[in-house]
Amino acid sequence: MAATYTRVGVIGAGVMGRGIAQVFAQAGARVALVDQSIAALEAAVSGIGETLDRAVSKDRISGQDAKETLARITPSQRLSSLAGQDLVIEAIVEDVTAKSEVLSEVAALAPLAVLASNTSSLRISDISSGISAENPVIGMHFFNPPQVMKLVEVIFLPTTPTQVRERVVATLQAAGKHPIVCADTPGFIVNRCARPFYGEAFAILEENTHSAAEIDAAMTAAGYRIGPFALIDLIGADVHLAATEGVATGFDNHPRYRVFDALRNAVNAGRLGRKSGSGFVTPSEVVAAPDEAAEIVQRIEVMLVNEAVTLWENSSLSRGDIDTAMMLGLNFPRGPFAMAVEIGAAQVRDTLARLHAAAPAALKSRYDPAPALDRLDAQ
Repeated sequence: MAATYTRVGVIGAGVMGRGIAQVFAQAGARVALVDQSIAALEAAVSGIGETLDRAVSKDRISGQDAKETLARITPSQRLSSLAGQDLVIEAIVEDVTAKSEVLSEVAALAPLAVLASNTSSLRISDISSGISAENPVIGMHFFNPPQVMKLVEVIFLPTTPTQVRERVVATLQAAGKHPIVCADTPGFIVNRCARPFYGEAFAILEENTHSAAEIDAAMTAAGYRIGPFALIDLIGADVHLAATEGVATGFDNHPRYRVFDALRNAVNAGRLGRKSGSGFVTPSEVVAAPDEAAEIVQRIEVMLVNEAVTLWENSSLSRGDIDTAMMLGLNFPRGPFAMAVEIGAAQVRDTLARLHAAAPAALKSRYDPAPALDRLDAQ
């Protein structure tokens, strides 16, 4: 097995940053956690300590392990504290310019360090633009909360050295994560393939046939841990909008990635979900699944299948990789290719044809079948 990185820097002491810092510290690495805000750093260290204490109380780790993990994290307000690190991960705002600028600063301080972005949807090639070739820039997308979620999407560029690829994968595996290497495309695997989970729910909502709560009830009745609108409320509608816009822009605003007005309107109105106290299904209420629940579920799942097939036919990913990513990243009861087996490729095509016929002109191409759907019948 390849050597692992033992000196790790994390930029950003928010929820993601502190979770990533904890992941590597628990794996034995010395971690420098950097943020301009002393209050954010104090909250991060306190939060990590509380998380570790809960793990001790549940006998998941020992008190000594918790103490040693916390001791391996050094908070700092200075980027210069990253000079000695051999892997630096930024976990700041989802903005290409901001990410590129901070990693460029780190490159000047640590000219041989591997630089990683925890972006959920931005192209690594865009973030790495202008950064010295001596610093390999990669994507390392953790899921929230990082200390709990196993999946990490890893994005390498064609120029990424083989030894860096092997060491990154080994480091994540040693930290108990399940890395899946994917291409540098908008949304990678999960955020791209999950677009229909939310988008088709919005399409149904726009038709005024069912409420957000009824759509969620249909999905949870089918075995999903959380419905699309409750998940948006949990993530934050503003965060979800940014990710949706990023993927849509990356695919030239194809109707498959449409940003629906209901999402923009919610953000503009400040209805961001749990953090604002008001959202699509916040405050929550108990709603029964509608009589058409099976049709709602199949419609959303057919779109999930079609998007996954579109990714599969244009990448080196296996169907198993995509299914695993969707189950680990979103806690789906099964992946889209397992859904395809249950539904049947012929029914997927029939449903897409029906949705295409009923859709307004601007959305018809949203329901165009992926050419590789025909290959599912033979495998």
